[in-house]
Amino acid sequence: MRYFYTCLSGLIFGFGLTLSGMLNPYKVHSFLDITRNWDPSLAFVMIGGILITVFGYRATFKRSEPIFEKNFYLPIYKNVDFKLIGGSTLFGIGWGIGGLCPGPSIAILSSNFFPSIVFTISMLLGLFLGKKLIN
Repeated sequence: MRYFYTCLSGLIFGFGLTLSGMLNPYKVHSFLDITRNWDPSLAFVMIGGILITVFGYRATFKRSEPIFEKNFYLPIYKNVDFKLIGGSTLFGIGWGIGGLCPGPSIAILSSNFFPSIVFTISMLLGLFLGKKLIN
């Protein structure tokens, strides 16, 4: 049952990305480029995601334990350091250049959109190298 709900959430997320147009890198570029034809639709998608997360967290933490695990796994590292700032900066630069982030880049692979293939391979390589160099 656990895998069913994992697949269901992935399908809902992918459908939401498709419905909102976030699989189109040009939509992201239009949001980031405020000097030309600015498109605020990404902000509405982000606000929708934040609202769902807020209500989801509230409902989740009212429970004594998760449904499919024995306990909650929460981040314990709370320091803001160079690795966090540097990683966030590199993520933002990649997002701005490519117009995609990990979720949409994987979702759009089925359309054989060439830039997304290059982006996704580069992203996976960056994840691998980052893990090897940092740890």
